[in-house]
Amino acid sequence: MTMETEQLAHRFEEHRDRLRAVAYRMLGSPTEAEDAVQEAWLRLGRVEAGEIRNLGGWLTTVVGRVCLDLLRTRTARREQPMDETFVPDPVIRPLSGIDPEQEVLEADSVGLALLIVLETLEPAERLAFVLHDLFAVPFDDIAPIVERSSAATRQLASRARRRVQGATPSADPDLGRQRQVLDAFLAASRGGDFEALVALLHPDVVLRVDSGALVRGAAASKVVHGAKTVAEQALTFRQFADQAWLALVNGTVGMVTAPGGRPLSVMAVTVADGRITEMYILADPERLDRLDVPAQEN
Repeated sequence: MTMETEQLAHRFEEHRDRLRAVAYRMLGSPTEAEDAVQEAWLRLGRVEAGEIRNLGGWLTTVVGRVCLDLLRTRTARREQPMDETFVPDPVIRPLSGIDPEQEVLEADSVGLALLIVLETLEPAERLAFVLHDLFAVPFDDIAPIVERSSAATRQLASRARRRVQGATPSADPDLGRQRQVLDAFLAASRGGDFEALVALLHPDVVLRVDSGALVRGAAASKVVHGAKTVAEQALTFRQFADQAWLALVNGTVGMVTAPGGRPLSVMAVTVADGRITEMYILADPERLDRLDVPAQEN
């Protein structure tokens, strides 16, 4: 590696976290996000980097283009609308060792509820919303990516914003209160306490389970409504509760279940007013194998 290439690589690394964040919000997959960031690095190596005035802006634009192309390809291949059971690939981190500053950063992470809504947007709408509303990229810079005027790009973001605001549930951002609810939920699951489970769930709670296309039977993909029905679902899998532990799932307190150390499911929840209003479970074996799942903490 030449000195010039080494310096360029160092400058690129300074932007990697932001680029990964942009790509993950665009694609809903940590693996695909890493691939998009790597593609940006490869494209950087094919241009005269010294002539780029704003490297961060240039890289963000490139990642946006890469993600937009991937989303358009994904949409073209999809024969049916997005399945209502779909749960994006989560980002999982251990609960321990979070200092107050890190806690703020984690709480600001993109939740699965938002990612699910983003999946319903058209690719250009998603790009305009993510870059402008989440990363403060000016519409004048986004417009060339979607091949529209700045005014039309603003309209794309506005439509997306209305969809997001109308579909994203309100949530308690306090990790301590989230943990109290999840600790109680896990204890009730382990103890088989149906009434305690129902008390922790909002009457209109919605459970979304994404087990992939190949899983059948009780563990198959489904959407379940109502506290009693969701509590019954939790007790159906009570035998795995002793192999579950709490973790940060997309910046909020969630749960990993891994019998024998192999991930069986990852659950994220929305907590509001001390009760769970939304539950999102990824149980697709193929996708779980691709995730970076931390080990159980002692």
